[in-house]
Amino acid sequence: MAASTSPGKAAPARRTAAGLASTSEAQAVVDAHKDEGTSELFGITELCKEFGISLRALRFYEDKGLLAPRRINGARVYTRRDRARLALILRAKDIGSPLSEIKRYLDLYGDHGEGRSEQLRYVIERTDTEIADLEQKRTQIDATLAELRVINASCRRHLESRRRGAKQAG
Repeated sequence: MAASTSPGKAAPARRTAAGLASTSEAQAVVDAHKDEGTSELFGITELCKEFGISLRALRFYEDKGLLAPRRINGARVYTRRDRARLALILRAKDIGSPLSEIKRYLDLYGDHGEGRSEQLRYVIERTDTEIADLEQKRTQIDATLAELRVINASCRRHLESRRRGAKQAG
């Protein structure tokens, strides 16, 4: 995925006074809805800090349909499922998957995990393809490296031969 189509981890989060107030309110809502000893709900700031991403990045994933937080009193509230989806999104991005594929993968899961087998078959198919592509690239890289080493060694021999010739002539 091109860096210009999505915010990266290092993208700065722009905050206004109103944004800070709504963030505080959101965290208060999340805190009020947590059961003792569990973390069923997460605020936007909490997830951003945990995963090292900006508010803008999280909102971008929402806009693309990858995440769908609940709204409680106007504040975004994320469930464990949203948190797990975010972890998968970031992991898939790290290995180079485009957002369209990530969305397809996440959509296969269904509302209650009914598509898990389809999801696993999809991952197997995609990883088989990627592994084959990378192995082919590695073979090409190894061949190119071998050729460059031959050229490098040949040039070194020619240069050394010229130096010796220049010393003997001088």
